Amino acid sequence: MPRKRGYADRKVETRELRQIFLIMCEGEKTEPNYFMSFRVSTTVKKIDVRGFGYNPSKLVQEAKELKAQGDYDQIWCVFDRDDWPKQDFNNAIANAEREGFKVAYSNEAFELWYVLHFEFLNTGLPRKDYIDKLEKLLGYKYKKNSATIYEEIENRQSTAIKHAKSLLKQYNHPNPVSDNPSTTVHLLVEELNKFIR
Repeated sequence: MPRKRGYADRKVETRELRQIFLIMCEGEKTEPNYFMSFRVSTTVKKIDVRGFGYNPSKLVQEAKELKAQGDYDQIWCVFDRDDWPKQDFNNAIANAEREGFKVAYSNEAFELWYVLHFEFLNTGLPRKDYIDKLEKLLGYKYKKNSATIYEEIENRQSTAIKHAKSLLKQYNHPNPVSDNPSTTVHLLVEELNKFIR
């Protein structure tokens, strides 16, 4: 009598989760240096981090062009509120989302994300004041384009994520251009953390 096929005989198809990320950064060095420091495992095929120095709308437009040229699983646009016109900031977020891109924005500056590693901050500051505050928290002079900041504050990352989430919850009707301070950088960080070795 032939043996019945049981569960052990069946081949269970498993598919390794492999992702190709494109991370488009408004800043030419600060943000790219930070995201290139993530030690992702080999389950990620590629993390392509690029810094442009473009305004948010132009950054999203560039992402659209690169999307047409590549086979990306996730496309992220990373930009600050800076001194860009309000309309440009809001339109960039809307256009990115319409294209299926994810957005990691900071209002006012990317350094807000670094400050949140140390303390909860719900008062908007001028850009320069973020640097001053960060230097006090770090205990040394902060270099804007630091290639080592990720390693220096990585052990506080869970605190920054918690603070960023709490900050966003304060805004009843989220409006990124006027929600100062606010950031969604933690969303990209959490996504990359899924692939940390």
